[in-house]
Amino acid sequence: MPGAFTILFILTIVAVIATWFVPAGSYSKLSYNEPTSQLEIKKPNGTVEKVPATQAQLDKMGVKIDIKQFTSGGISQAISIPNTYHRLKQRPASVAAVPESMVQGVMEAVDIMVFIFVLGGLIGVVRASGAFESGLMALTKKTKGHEFLLIFLVSVLMVLGGTLCGIEEEAVAFYPILVPVFIAMGYDSIVCVGAIFLASSIGTCFSTINPFSVVIASNAAGISFTQGLNWRIGGVIVAAAFVVAYLHWYSKKVKANPKFSYSYEDRDSFDKMWSVSASGEDTKNFSIRKKIILILFAITFPIMVWGVMAEGWGFPIMAASFLTFAIVIMFMTATGRYGIGEKGVVDAFVEGSSSLVGVSLIIGLARGINLILNNGMISDTMLQFSSNLVSNMSGPVFIIVMLLIFFVLGFVVPSSSGLAVLSMPILAPLADTVHIPRFVVVTAYQFGQYAMLFLAPTGLVMATLQMLDMKYSHWVRFVWPVVAFVLIFGGGILVAQVLMY
Repeated sequence: MPGAFTILFILTIVAVIATWFVPAGSYSKLSYNEPTSQLEIKKPNGTVEKVPATQAQLDKMGVKIDIKQFTSGGISQAISIPNTYHRLKQRPASVAAVPESMVQGVMEAVDIMVFIFVLGGLIGVVRASGAFESGLMALTKKTKGHEFLLIFLVSVLMVLGGTLCGIEEEAVAFYPILVPVFIAMGYDSIVCVGAIFLASSIGTCFSTINPFSVVIASNAAGISFTQGLNWRIGGVIVAAAFVVAYLHWYSKKVKANPKFSYSYEDRDSFDKMWSVSASGEDTKNFSIRKKIILILFAITFPIMVWGVMAEGWGFPIMAASFLTFAIVIMFMTATGRYGIGEKGVVDAFVEGSSSLVGVSLIIGLARGINLILNNGMISDTMLQFSSNLVSNMSGPVFIIVMLLIFFVLGFVVPSSSGLAVLSMPILAPLADTVHIPRFVVVTAYQFGQYAMLFLAPTGLVMATLQMLDMKYSHWVRFVWPVVAFVLIFGGGILVAQVLMY
């Protein structure tokens, strides 16, 4: 199995080829212009029409959404207008689009890349202080015999973060602090990814009030996000229990026999990259200064979560927050009796940042694939085909096919908010034709897209695997039962919702 960079390079070429054969087309896009207080309609030919921002205008266009969702900022991205699909002249990408999309994708991902670089620098400085090693040894002694408790707590917190506020890309911040701990407890790389990425993604898959998934999708579908909330709460509880049980089974097997690990062949290189060791003398010298450094390091993460949930922080503000703590820790590490000096802490920061260059580039390359598909104008064609496919189907068959459609669309559009505004105005009204509530289509979107995002190289999974130097084949072997669970359990919920209404 090739590495992450090679897989994304191959997919970039496939995306270029697709623009030659998949018909180009587009829906008219509707957005709200706040300065002029008008609705703007961008037609497939590129012309823009401005109309009054009234409910009557929305009804005239067949957009069954409350006008307040636009004027209040509930829907901030352009949405597709039903029944406006228009074939366009083919826009085949050239060979030059391969390197150009890679560069452009990296440029568009600069905000998260800077965040990752600052995070790496912070980790590098903390490690250079010696505080991490000493604290880790103290922690492993206290948790001996109860190792899985930490995995359980981390998994539950990640599920909650996913279902409440959609913590996904932000989860990369937790690997540097938790992976060495899991290694010291005898676990492998897959347990690390499972407790962080898998758990947070399961939470997002069964989002309850996540504003970037279920809320924006419900708004775009013209309904309140509270519709179907009880189903989603019940679903996330069952899904969380399944993931914790699956992690417990796997981690117990690895703990008893390290050769059981799906990534055993890479165990030595993984441990060399992420494990930390401390001598008995280091443990004894767990000084007040080291404890303060670890406390400062640890509190950066709850502050980040609070900022995302309560203040709507983006990656630039999160990066600035991490950098602030990094500067304070650099002063503490550079000075004093055991300080390593100004050059020592700067070198540690640079070295820590450089270790995550590969991860940052992976995120940019994945976005480059989406740019090719968008520039080729083939995403809306797939959406139009999907809407025609499910017309005139019976309720249960309709919703299962819809689940599979979102599963496929999740590969093409890995952004949860992006797929929501693209597809909901088109596909949600189809629920009316088969006499089922629109919230069932929103639920199908959640389950379908995230079942794919556990696997899709165009999403976050490749950056995660690159960060931990894990082979894609090893991850697929571990995660496919979870994908099957989401599709089967999620499909059961969808059919039950249809039959009960």
